[in-house]
Amino acid sequence: MDMNDLVIISVDDHVSEPRDMFDRHLSPADLATAPKFRTSAKGTNFWEYQGTKLPSIGLGAVVGRPFEEYGMEPTSQEQLRAGCYNSKARVDDMNVNGIAASLCFGGFAGFDGNLFQKVPDKDLSLVHLRAYNDWHVDEWCGPHPGRFIPCGILPTWNMDATVEEIHRLAAKGCTSVSLCDNPTKLGLPSIHNSYWEPMWKAIIDTDTTICLHIGTGNPAPHASNETPIEAWIATMPMAISIGAADWLQLDALLRYPQMKIALSEGSIGWVPYFLERCDFSHERHKAWTRSRFQELLPSDVFKRHFLNCFIEDRFGLKNIDEIGEDMIAYECDYPHSDCLWPLVPERLWDTVKHLSDDQIDKVTHSNAMRFFNFDPFRHHSRAELSVAGLRAKAAAAKVDTTPKSSGAPALQPGDQTRPVTSGDIMEMFSKAAEMA
Repeated sequence: MDMNDLVIISVDDHVSEPRDMFDRHLSPADLATAPKFRTSAKGTNFWEYQGTKLPSIGLGAVVGRPFEEYGMEPTSQEQLRAGCYNSKARVDDMNVNGIAASLCFGGFAGFDGNLFQKVPDKDLSLVHLRAYNDWHVDEWCGPHPGRFIPCGILPTWNMDATVEEIHRLAAKGCTSVSLCDNPTKLGLPSIHNSYWEPMWKAIIDTDTTICLHIGTGNPAPHASNETPIEAWIATMPMAISIGAADWLQLDALLRYPQMKIALSEGSIGWVPYFLERCDFSHERHKAWTRSRFQELLPSDVFKRHFLNCFIEDRFGLKNIDEIGEDMIAYECDYPHSDCLWPLVPERLWDTVKHLSDDQIDKVTHSNAMRFFNFDPFRHHSRAELSVAGLRAKAAAAKVDTTPKSSGAPALQPGDQTRPVTSGDIMEMFSKAAEMA
């Protein structure tokens, strides 16, 4: 095997929703109250819903921009690469990047759809959340069989509606849902509360995979407002360990051994020590903690249930025996700032080429296929979905990968007198909201 033979499935990408996304999925009356795509006085875009304004933030869609123009300033859709909001253009960008298939999380509504939870009128939220899912499954994924893994969002404030939506999504061919990793942050009961039992059963009955994306409930902490922002960015993937430890203690995992949980955008290098620590803590404290773990160690349960997803993790890939080669999958993170587009095959090959061909297949696509009940080979041959096959399509379509200025201001002389800090970013968020 060489780089051009790779088949790469990304289990974590993102979409900047198009302005007309609700138009074909709601009645005129429901469309009138749906989230609206708006333009500020300064020309930047934002979404508005039930009094909440959500500006588009730079780092969320920087694919194709020069590094010097990365930042947190508000943006307009015209500044973005078309693959951010148009699924046909996304497929072109996947082809040139050697990505066979992609699972995409939402943008303005939150990776887990938490916008619909936070606004006051939940009856409207339920209508618009369902329309959001219809757009995602039917319009974003539907026109491109075998190229997208659908992932729905749920009205978790209403358990009856949540169960109904899980079954409705499953009937539409959607095999995964995105959840908040700490629902108490949304004013809901913790995952250890019996409130969630009907959802666990529906998840199992439909063989649906749960995705827990970083930042949905447990944010990556920053030490102070004066801390350079790179410190916060560096720790983001590892912050998912807080949620992982909590979900590892979920009683439903012992009652439902087939439950599947993907730790999205969490990377893998931290996992070996995390598992060692969980087992050590269990050994030292199980006598008084009334531990749920009896026949199985915490590490056994983790390796049975949790898929670990990486963007670039050389250390983790050198230690896959400590993580479990059947529970690792690749993620591209398009169009976020960590995304290696259009050079994923080159960067990925350099970190996996020491593995056996079987292991390479597992971490690049077959684990993802199994975990998400997804078979792209029903629609395309392996040769067509290989890096070589996809890049041939991109060449024929003349996909342009030249970095393009978005019109955002680059750093000016004197701007680098001190590092950008967490406080600077908080101020930028505040100003962006005011501009909206």
